Amino acid sequence: MPVLRQLPRWAWFGGGVLAFIAGIVNAAGYMGFRHQSITNLTGSASLFGVALGTGDSGEAWHWLLSIGAFVLGAVVSGMIVQQSTLQLGRRYGVTLVLESILLFAAVPLLHQNDSLGLYLAAMGAGLQNGMASTYSGMVFRTTHVSGMFTDLGIYIGQRLRGLTVDTLRVRVCVLVIVTFTLGSAAGALLFPALHERTLLVPAVLTGLCGLGYTLYRRRVPADA
Repeated sequence: MPVLRQLPRWAWFGGGVLAFIAGIVNAAGYMGFRHQSITNLTGSASLFGVALGTGDSGEAWHWLLSIGAFVLGAVVSGMIVQQSTLQLGRRYGVTLVLESILLFAAVPLLHQNDSLGLYLAAMGAGLQNGMASTYSGMVFRTTHVSGMFTDLGIYIGQRLRGLTVDTLRVRVCVLVIVTFTLGSAAGALLFPALHERTLLVPAVLTGLCGLGYTLYRRRVPADA
């Protein structure tokens, strides 16, 4: 895929780190007071439909707000980054720092079993996924892996039929799946000790990534 071949090494590394962060966030969501996914919308959309079908207005509003928060995060990401072409001068650092702030803000709310914390964390996940999708031309989706497993299965099937397979795309699938899973494992290990404060780890990581990127782009020419 042409877009993949244009991605610099730092973008591949960043995609893996972001998937790892999303894994931690999602694990904390599943192990938290509502036991819900934060970083992807498939389950949330299904549960929203179930709530509508069963007439549970309270649950329907919760899932609608969860979905809306994620989408709002993607909207804000699109407003900040603006372009789909990867360029060092883009404001990816701003997006990451904003995600960090949202995750930090979510922690005390989650500690009080307040669903607003889930909405803030979902907005942060939407920011991250929107940014990663934008800089990679929709190749990296760092907050969920359904598409990655689907693509991987397709490529395996094509290979079994003797067809040519783009190994670079396979590497993307493996990278995101493995790092997301490792992040989930890390979240599960941290949660018994930290509980909702587990989100402080991805909050710190996204903040450091955002600041690190900002420093990096100041030292390297924008056309690098």
